[in-house]
Amino acid sequence: MLVGCSLNNAFAFCPSRHTSYMEAGNHTEESQFLLLGLSEHPDLQPLLFGAFLSMYLVTVLGNLLIILAVSSDPHLHTPMYFFLSNLSFVDICFVSTTVPKVLVNLQAQSKDISYTGCLTQVYFFMIFAVMDGFLLTVMAYDRFVAICHPLHYMVIMNPRLCGLLVLMSWFIIFLVALVHILLLRRLTFCIGTKIPHFFCELAQMIMVACSDTLVSKIFLFVATALLGVFPLTGILLSYSRIALSLMRTSSAGGKYKAFSTCGSHLSAVSLYYGTSLGVYLSSDGTHSPQRSSAASVMYTVVTPMLNPFIYSLRNKDVKGALGRLLSRGAPCP
Repeated sequence: MLVGCSLNNAFAFCPSRHTSYMEAGNHTEESQFLLLGLSEHPDLQPLLFGAFLSMYLVTVLGNLLIILAVSSDPHLHTPMYFFLSNLSFVDICFVSTTVPKVLVNLQAQSKDISYTGCLTQVYFFMIFAVMDGFLLTVMAYDRFVAICHPLHYMVIMNPRLCGLLVLMSWFIIFLVALVHILLLRRLTFCIGTKIPHFFCELAQMIMVACSDTLVSKIFLFVATALLGVFPLTGILLSYSRIALSLMRTSSAGGKYKAFSTCGSHLSAVSLYYGTSLGVYLSSDGTHSPQRSSAASVMYTVVTPMLNPFIYSLRNKDVKGALGRLLSRGAPCP
């Protein structure tokens, strides 16, 4: 609550501060934020529009082909490809949370986003970003069971457990994201607040708030530590056990097969956590907001775009399924 301000409307004028505010609990669709984007240079806007549109179309098409290939080929109805199709679905939703709004703003030469639209973007961005990490962790566990316990693989990774792992991941993420949004709605923002990013990101929203953000910052720190460290720890533990198992294996063919099945996943994990770390390092006070936004493009757009190539180019089963899918869709001569 702001002292000396009338908060009966979404737009409240404070004579003592000579500025306007909007209270999170009482807003209208006219309440807007300004997304500064990647660059304000007019000559770069068409180039940015073309780049984002191209990456978005490639991401949606590539991940959609993975989903169709897995669902249409009985040979791919295994736990590993079940998780891969879920990852492709999440990646499509991930880029669809931010890129369409970027394209609309670039085309309309506008920077506006409504209060409700901004909170919605924050909510779904958190869900799909964290879900990516959870699925990569589950896929690492799947590889651990397949390599270290091959005789019991189908018993351990049964359809019920696979479905339960995915559903539990969704439930945890939905709950954490909801708490973040409820805390964010308690904050007060100035009308026309400028967000130095091309989308509404939680940390940036907390930084530009006009009211006390201590509780939101504490919960953000705790949630980031838990949802970031634990999945990464699970991946490292799984691959450390895989490495120990391979060291005890004398067969060169067995080692090659294990590395070939893990190579795609390791590439995806390195890309996901490498770009996330790059964004974290570029978001400190020593770097400009434009540089931080440019780094964010890597994990918000580039990583989901590259995942289909990683899993198809290095996987004979996926390449074969894609070939059969495309051959069925091609017209007969």
